[in-house]
Parts: sequence; structure tokens; C-alpha cells
Amino acid sequence: MTSAASRTPFIELYTSEGCDSCPPADRWLSANFARDSGADANKAIAVAFHVDYWDRLGWTDRFASRAYTERQYAAMQANGKTFVVTPQILLQGHEFPGNRTKPKPALDSVAREPAGATIELNASVSGNEVTVNASTRVQDAATRAKTALAIAYVDSGLVSDVKAGENKGVRLTHDHVVRVLKSASPGTDSLRATFAVPAERGVAPTVVAFVQNIANNDVLQAVALPLADCMPRR
Repeated sequence: MTSAASRTPFIELYTSEGCDSCPPADRWLSANFARDSGADANKAIAVAFHVDYWDRLGWTDRFASRAYTERQYAAMQANGKTFVVTPQILLQGHEFPGNRTKPKPALDSVAREPAGATIELNASVSGNEVTVNASTRVQDAATRAKTALAIAYVDSGLVSDVKAGENKGVRLTHDHVVRVLKSASPGTDSLRATFAVPAERGVAPTVVAFVQNIANNDVLQAVALPLADCMPRR
């Protein structure tokens, strides 16, 4: 799959099962971005990073990762902020602008911009392993050394019955959850990764590739490739 000529809106939600302010943001993500949105490279791509700093309140979010917490802190620094919050929604690596209840204008504004990079993405499934190959061409030579190519394995329809912490007694349904994240070194124009499919599977496995300027956090382009038709039956 090849990314579009225009910039594809890329939405990141930073969330946690241990935060009682997060379920409304989780529902916002599900309501505004279809589980199968990766079927069209021109549509917005949403991903949810579960952070681990809420685990201290007594409920361990099984989707959370220290790496995703570090990613949120890196975004904070690149955007000139001094603290992080959950939930947090970023568009193209920056705080979501405008009215979140009506996100279409902000997404349309991004989609009218020319892409800052082109991405080629393909994936194959063998048994319970996924092999992903991604390559990129960054348009601006001066920016090239500052960019990082990343791939994420994302899935939806994942359900948790929370038994402790601020959301005790609540059943949560998560979409666009990042289960695996792999990144190339800055300035590298290709990335190959092989990883196991998580034992707990959802309903819309998708591989997402994106290119980001690590100096200012700007996402230059993103593309998504659905994997549901390639997966072995459970």
C-alpha cells in the first residue's frame, strides 16, 4: 500500500483504564473513527496509546506500556509543554485544535495539506507471526535526518472489566489500541519488523506506519493496512 499524496490525518489518544476521565475519550475515539478506517489510505487514522502511570492506583492496564508513557513525554517536550495529562488527544503530533465534538473541520484542514513524506507499506501473516516492511521518502532534504519511521500493530473491540482503581466496576471497550510499536532510527528510510500476534485478539487488526519529525513532533504522513482477512481463524 502506498500513502496518499495529501496528508492523512493521524490522531493519537493517550489513555488509561485506571483514569476515570479516560472512558469518555475512549468513546469519542470509537464514535468518530471506524474500526476499519485503515481500508482507505485517505481516511483519518486513529491510534490509542495506553500509558502506565495510572497503574499505581491499583489497577494494571494490560494494554499499557512504559514505552507509550515515554512517547507521551517526548511529545510534551517537543511541543514545549511542562506536564502530561490523560486523556490527551493529538492531531499530527500536536494538541487537537478546535472543537473535539465536531472534529471534521480540523481533520479536513489536515487532509488539504500535501504530504511531507511518502510511505510504502506491506505486511504478511504466517501462523501467528506478522512481518511488516515499510519504507519512506521524505520530501524535504533538510528534514530527512530528523524524521523517524514507525510501525504499529493496532486492534479494536478489546473489552476489560475493571476491578480496581478509579474505574472499578466499569466495563470498558477499547478501539484502535496500539499493541506493538516498532521504530527505526532517525534518518532511516526503511523498517522491517516481525512480531507475534497478541494472544488476546480483537476484531480489526491493522498495521499502521507513520513518519514523524522528532524535533517538533509533526507527523508528516501515515498509512494503514487492515489485516483481518489475512489472520488465521481463532
